Amino acid sequence: MAAAPSRSRGDYDHLIKLLLIGDSGVGKSCLLLRFSDDTFTTSFITTIGIDFKVRTVELDGKRVKLQIWDTAGQERFRTITTAYYRGAMGILLVYDVTDESSFNNIRNWIRNIEQHASDNVNKILVGNKVDMDAKRVVSTAQGQKLADEYGIKFFETSAKTNQNVEQVFFTIARDIKQRLTETVAAAAEPPTIQISRPDPDQPNPTSRWSSCCNT
Repeated sequence: MAAAPSRSRGDYDHLIKLLLIGDSGVGKSCLLLRFSDDTFTTSFITTIGIDFKVRTVELDGKRVKLQIWDTAGQERFRTITTAYYRGAMGILLVYDVTDESSFNNIRNWIRNIEQHASDNVNKILVGNKVDMDAKRVVSTAQGQKLADEYGIKFFETSAKTNQNVEQVFFTIARDIKQRLTETVAAAAEPPTIQISRPDPDQPNPTSRWSSCCNT
């Protein structure tokens, strides 16, 4: 199993942890390799357990270190991979546009997220392998409809041609950075105390208690 990378704060302003999930064979590892190393191979070995890559990018003038975890899609590794859900700030749900079952299983993956991930985790839906258009069985409209149902953003990608790969990772990273910034700003606001004025039409409870005691 992969060891966590170093967390030195000298070279970045924010650390964002992302998780790639989806059925085996949908191209999660290829998407990660394309984004992290700008390479692609058709003979990629299936991920065993979990792996990670790191890439530091600049977003809105800030250096953001993306720690991206690639999970195995096979059922036998499910216990291992779900252990990483809790620490994820963003999750990319990936399916293969040429494999309808991988698309239908997105709902199961979302249920796993709801069970194991943080409530405020950012999610994004990714339909991969759009370069194989002749074999496509899941339309763009179907992907968008599913994303709209869960209120998440949607992209179609190709790790082979690099279509929308950068956009997917930058979009979810920017959304997370914005959420973190808003959280810090909210925490920095001084607490306010609201003082309500007594209603002259209502009896004073203190007077009523005193009257009772004096009886």
